[in-house]
Amino acid sequence: MKISTKGRYSVTALYELAQRYGKGPVSLKSVAQSQGLSENYLEQLMVPLRRAGIVQSIRGAQGGYLLAKKPADITIGSIITTVEGPIAVVDCLLADVDAAEQKCSKACGCVTRGIWEKVCDSITEVLDSITLQNLLDNDQNKKNIGCAH
Repeated sequence: MKISTKGRYSVTALYELAQRYGKGPVSLKSVAQSQGLSENYLEQLMVPLRRAGIVQSIRGAQGGYLLAKKPADITIGSIITTVEGPIAVVDCLLADVDAAEQKCSKACGCVTRGIWEKVCDSITEVLDSITLQNLLDNDQNKKNIGCAH
């Protein structure tokens, strides 16, 4: 499984918003410049994040984006699944074994499906256990011990 740029850039952009949490809206231009990302691409990523209630957009000259929740209440898992969709290492996990939209005809009796379910569950558990606040705290710890970025 590979997280696409949509997932990685979304986490990076929201990390930037988390760094500025409580200080008002942040322009995407500022986020793009600070993180070395495309402003146009960030605009596209913000649409599903706004619809999911993870970010808010503020219009106007002093507008921009801000987190709709505290950094401690936003998990990396929620960000990734909002922009990427469900986490699945194999296609057969995207639907129940007996669902009409099941892509694999062998899903019901597959010997290895349980393995892939456990892998997905583990990935989901890890991503859901890490919040933007954890990233902020980790970054602060690195600064405190003198790690270079």
